[in-house]
Amino acid sequence: MTQSKISQINNEEVITGAEMGHVTVLLSESIENLNLYPGAIFFDGTLGAAGHTEKVCRSFDGKVKVIATDRDRAALDRAEKRLKSINCDFTPVLSDFRQIKKVLMGLNIPEIDGVLLDLGLSSNQLDSSGRGFTFRQNEPLLMTFTDNSDHPSLTAEEVVNDWSEDTLADIIYGFSDERYGKRIARAIVLAREQKAIKTTDDLLFIIKSAVPIAYQRGKTHYATKTFQAIRMAVNDELGALRQGLEDGFEALKIGGRIAVISFHSVEDRLVKNYFRDLKTAGMAVLINKKPIIPTRQEIINNPRSRSAKLRIIEKVRRK
Repeated sequence: MTQSKISQINNEEVITGAEMGHVTVLLSESIENLNLYPGAIFFDGTLGAAGHTEKVCRSFDGKVKVIATDRDRAALDRAEKRLKSINCDFTPVLSDFRQIKKVLMGLNIPEIDGVLLDLGLSSNQLDSSGRGFTFRQNEPLLMTFTDNSDHPSLTAEEVVNDWSEDTLADIIYGFSDERYGKRIARAIVLAREQKAIKTTDDLLFIIKSAVPIAYQRGKTHYATKTFQAIRMAVNDELGALRQGLEDGFEALKIGGRIAVISFHSVEDRLVKNYFRDLKTAGMAVLINKKPIIPTRQEIINNPRSRSAKLRIIEKVRRK
């Protein structure tokens, strides 16, 4: 049974990934390429719906120790419900992969064998968090991964109402390659002079007013990139990724591997370049020279997987 340090759950129905509305992307490809073994220690830096952790537990019948972090307390609770009926040496921690060094030190674990970072938002966060991650529902503009009641932090409402036009334009383009970033930033500033921007519908209306009609009819929703960029700024996602990669690599044993699943070009470039630099320095080897992408069947079954890219690296020398 699941060994847990955050709560005891009794007499509750077991929850599966499908029931939680989230389908784990590149599940087999990511776990199989981590090259884990009985007795290994695995760090799941983005627990989410626990699909990858469950795969590890089932594959090794609980003989791999899993340390898993998530900034969302609700995600940890859901994971415990999902894993409680299987053999799983599972330690959930309310934190994130940026804090991997601190988390491992707190657990008195000097080295680990594998790290997985799945950078996609879970369907639970997109569809039912109530925090404004999606433009498909009218919600308060929070976009925070943490539970604000426990960890007050920057919100999307503050970003769109307080940040300068130049800064907004920089993040909208820089974090999402949104070609109409300057126009959208200008529209946000003009709109907030009339009234505060407080909901996802407010922001959606502003974005729509700023982009051409032809763009509104494109294959990708016209607000996708702006929402992505603001979310990334709120949660300092690129800074967290850099720190997580550096500290995760440092924590690996020789022969240990890091696997990263990214979903857009900005994150993938960061991962690709960091892995390339480690290879050039002679500290790591690339397990896959080109990113692993979902099969056609996976994309049919889960359209949200279509942009996923998996990169894996193995440590061969310490710094």
